Amino acid sequence: MDIQRRKIVIVGAGHVGSHAGYELVSQGLAEEIVYIDVDRKKAEAQALDIFDATVYLPHRAVIRAGDYSDAADAQFLIVAAGPLPDMRKGQTRVDTLRQTIDVMKDVTEGIRKSDFSGILLNISNPADVVTHYIQHQLNWPSKRILSTSTTLDSGRLRRALAEATGVDQKSICAYALGEHGESQMVPWSAVTIAGKPLYELQREYPDTYGKLDLKAIADAGKAGGWTILGGKGSTEFGIGASIAQVVRAIFHDENRILPVSVLLDGQYGQRDVYASVPALLNRHGVAEIIELNLTQEEAEQFAASCKTMKENFQLSLTL
Repeated sequence: MDIQRRKIVIVGAGHVGSHAGYELVSQGLAEEIVYIDVDRKKAEAQALDIFDATVYLPHRAVIRAGDYSDAADAQFLIVAAGPLPDMRKGQTRVDTLRQTIDVMKDVTEGIRKSDFSGILLNISNPADVVTHYIQHQLNWPSKRILSTSTTLDSGRLRRALAEATGVDQKSICAYALGEHGESQMVPWSAVTIAGKPLYELQREYPDTYGKLDLKAIADAGKAGGWTILGGKGSTEFGIGASIAQVVRAIFHDENRILPVSVLLDGQYGQRDVYASVPALLNRHGVAEIIELNLTQEEAEQFAASCKTMKENFQLSLTL
């Protein structure tokens, strides 16, 4: 019997990469994790720190530092390299594009030479544009390359809705779509609580649901990352858990629907742009893109977000 060993390579041993690795190990999603970083000593230190933790975790795994040759027999590769926005300078995710693309030139070259043939998940920001850049450089089928993008933003949106309504966030279905950034939008027409449309609840309960400030809730969800970044300098736990959700859906062949950034080819009236939409994930990667019935206003907001990302992608090719 040939029992396959689940192996994940993580490019980038910073805050996001290290927490992603810990989350994957603690949830038993990999038997081997290899860190690649330009700072080899840091990669070795992060790997050793997580490896030490496995003594007291319920799942065993080998965690070590390596290089791109280690990706040849890996099933999953996570890109978490590049700078964080500097809030002191008022930077957004897009403001780090030039620096991140400089990093991605080396990353994509390393991946190309590695014979890696699995699923690639990009976290580096601006996530949607950088994922498109990676896919363009590698010229792989787009179903194998995706980003968590608004997976975490959607979680933050559900948390904000839960705080506003008093309903547990796990009973709420809501998505932030488009860009993992300032132009993201919320299709409120698709939001449900316990399976019931939010708009219907607002009509039935005008004194409670009817008084919800949807714009303020959307803004609170979008601002969550900036609140965390401003308070402690990085986001870690939320993105680590989001990465684990995507990895589990693919490794376990779940056919689970999550809001991730995928290459659109006519869906939502958009082409040649990576944007976050609900997608069905299984062992093949992106198996299907789910199209929501957006209102005209929502479709216009989504199109505006895609326009921003298309422009930034074209810019990335000139850097």
